[in-house]
Amino acid sequence: MSPAVSGPACSQGYVEIQSGGVDDMPLDYAPEYQPVNEVAPPENEVIRVAQVSGANEFNRNLKKDKMKNAPPPEDGIHDPDNEGTFVLQPPLEAYEGLPPSEFGNYVDWVKAIDEEKINPRWDRVDSSEEPFVMDMDIVREVKASVPDVVFPHRQHTEWLSCSNCHPAIFIPQKGANQINMSAILLGQKCGVCHGKVSFPITTKSCKKCHSKPKPADWQPPLSEATLKNPWR
Repeated sequence: MSPAVSGPACSQGYVEIQSGGVDDMPLDYAPEYQPVNEVAPPENEVIRVAQVSGANEFNRNLKKDKMKNAPPPEDGIHDPDNEGTFVLQPPLEAYEGLPPSEFGNYVDWVKAIDEEKINPRWDRVDSSEEPFVMDMDIVREVKASVPDVVFPHRQHTEWLSCSNCHPAIFIPQKGANQINMSAILLGQKCGVCHGKVSFPITTKSCKKCHSKPKPADWQPPLSEATLKNPWR
């Protein structure tokens, strides 16, 4: 004799076992039952696949290039599916004769302008238009022991207009911009250009930005909790 399952308790999450014959019980007593492996998927089931993009992945600037000055379709920056990418001049051909650098695209662009190796056009149509050069440095103090950051406007405004950065990337107001290395490595703030069309963030290029040494009497700043600690 096999136990039988019955009673209203079945719908309440538990069953009542009764002794009785179930050998003659028809197997279709639960007509809506289907084995798990035979349950058909919903007709309108939507399968979502995560789209992976490496455009701004973290630490992308720290990765070593597979080859030096790769052609635009192979550099990981330009779209290889865009026909216009193949119209661009290959870097090795375009950079010939320019002062070298030891990182990035291996060209010292500031030196190239200073030596008049290149003459960036300020206006796309009018070649006689002169740039508005702002010779002003901005110093950003860094809390860590590394040198402070010096941002030189002159080297940037010799071939970029103010609207390239302001106000979309940087708000032109003191204290209005929160900048850190994580954001830069994610392609934000300075990383919008650096790592793509200007020198990347590598261990070799740190001193190009962190160029102002700390004073001899510099001490690391103390947190508010430390300053208020009565046991100091």
